[in-house]
Amino acid sequence: MHPEILDQPGYTSIATADAPTRELFPGIRLRPLWRGADGAHANVLEMDPGTAFPKHDVHSPGPEEVFVVAGVFNDGARDYPAGSFIHAPAGSWHVPTSVTGCTLFLFYPAG
Repeated sequence: MHPEILDQPGYTSIATADAPTRELFPGIRLRPLWRGADGAHANVLEMDPGTAFPKHDVHSPGPEEVFVVAGVFNDGARDYPAGSFIHAPAGSWHVPTSVTGCTLFLFYPAG
């Protein structure tokens, strides 16, 4: 074992269950996992069955990287089952929806 790994500056971890929860819209929760000094950040988004964002989700100032951890995510155009990856470039938009409910890992490399 190498416990000194955990002493490296910036090295961090968090259990999703321990991350604070913020309800964005009814049945849609965001759990922030990490934020870098440059604004990059990682989150988990949980959507209950039958939920949808009430407006366009615009990706700004940079892209959004989405990995579907569980369930089925719909971007307003098509379904993405668990295991799917989506790259949404800066300036693009979608309307997040889930009929079945889903859990997403979101990464914003540019903030």
